[in-house]
Amino acid sequence: MLLVLLAGIAAINIMKDKKEITEIENPGIKAGENQEVMAGKAVGLKIGNQAPDFTLETLDGKKVALSDYQGKKVILNFWATWCPPCKAEMPHMQNFYEKEANKSNVEILAVNLTNNDQGKEAVAEFSKQYGLTFPILLDQDGTTGSTYQVATIPTTYILNTDGTIHQRIIGPMDEQMMNQLVSELK
Repeated sequence: MLLVLLAGIAAINIMKDKKEITEIENPGIKAGENQEVMAGKAVGLKIGNQAPDFTLETLDGKKVALSDYQGKKVILNFWATWCPPCKAEMPHMQNFYEKEANKSNVEILAVNLTNNDQGKEAVAEFSKQYGLTFPILLDQDGTTGSTYQVATIPTTYILNTDGTIHQRIIGPMDEQMMNQLVSELK
């Protein structure tokens, strides 16, 4: 009897999870007030708000704060080495960085969700394998990802030169999309 009860509870939870996933992936959902919608609730930081400052360590051990880039346009990307869409977007980010960063006053900050990844060594190997030259920041305790309410990766925040949030992108970007988003920034 107890086994049947537990099986029933598990089935209900699985169905609930499937429903929530369907709602998250449904492209017909419209966000209110420029926010993402997940499972019926508005989540994420609002467009126009000041991006929360943070300080993280880079792969080479330097401390970097978001506020260090005040006056620059910033592509703030949250990712992990095991994430297929993250892997797909990295070559586009690198190409964009090489071609546009200096002439468009843009910095890419790629925040690895190290607390959910395979460790600093795996991140370093990934960076080397993909030839990444933009800063890779390590969110080793998950605080920054939580502050930015990252539930899906990749998640990218596009920041104006004054540090305000211009856009939030869920999913991978390509070079064309990055060029378009950066051209809209002030």
